[in-house]
Amino acid sequence: MITVPAALAAAKARFDGEAGRAWVAGLPRLAERMLRRWDLTLAPGPARHGVAALVLPVTRADGGPAVLKLQQPDHETVGEGPALRAWHGAGAVRLLAHDEASGSLLLEALDPDRSLDGVPDVEAALTVLAGVLRRLVAAEPPPGLRRLAGITARMLDEAPRLAPRAADPDERRLLADCAAAVREVAHEPGGALLHWDLHYQNVLAPTPAARAAGREPWLAIDPKPLVGDPGFELLPALVNRFDAGGVLRRFDLMTSVLGLERARAARWTLGRVLQNALWLLRDGAPGVGPEQVAIARAVRARC
Repeated sequence: MITVPAALAAAKARFDGEAGRAWVAGLPRLAERMLRRWDLTLAPGPARHGVAALVLPVTRADGGPAVLKLQQPDHETVGEGPALRAWHGAGAVRLLAHDEASGSLLLEALDPDRSLDGVPDVEAALTVLAGVLRRLVAAEPPPGLRRLAGITARMLDEAPRLAPRAADPDERRLLADCAAAVREVAHEPGGALLHWDLHYQNVLAPTPAARAAGREPWLAIDPKPLVGDPGFELLPALVNRFDAGGVLRRFDLMTSVLGLERARAARWTLGRVLQNALWLLRDGAPGVGPEQVAIARAVRARC
């Protein structure tokens, strides 16, 4: 029987209430069922977790390493298996098996202690991240994923009601500008397969053995798949490892690597700021926060 980390149990209870507590209670049985189903044994090493998933190191029947990712099926996780299958290991962790009913994933083992977050040169890390993203958006999206068109329509419907809740008048005006920018591109929401959460900690190195065998050096993990414009994908890499003086330089680097039209990408980046603001305001926060405000103000120069 596995032990569920207390921090994961607390996060599931906080964000998912009774459904989260019930999932945590059944997690040891789910782990045992998946271990049997895929003929796995627990391997030495710590379990890893975020706020929504438990990742266990395992050994396959052929002796090869892998990881078992256990997560509660919901609107965010339902597309992870199909997206990973579509990427087929090109720029992303390789999917070995997927149990759609439980949301469980069997994935290739990567090096959990080597992420782009540990690369000292931020712009070098960003160049790698942009290259990974360029590979991801080149894949054909599988059917059934969430689409940016629907998200955009909901944002523009909610913005007039929620944006006035921002405590700072300047921030309210900024969010109005973000909504206006989104309206200019809403008719062309794009059709690329997006990761939707591509930041430095979500890009890992393969194991030394896999890299020696020719595996590419950096791979994306933990997607929240979405079909839309790649410009909607840039904000996480601007927020993480934030540098107020480097926002436009980093924005220009990503759009250059990806071959994006900057004015359009700037409008979708403002749309991502708007989305984050609406999430926060809906939950009672006073605003979107200084880092994303700074990014939005800087990126407006590219519209």
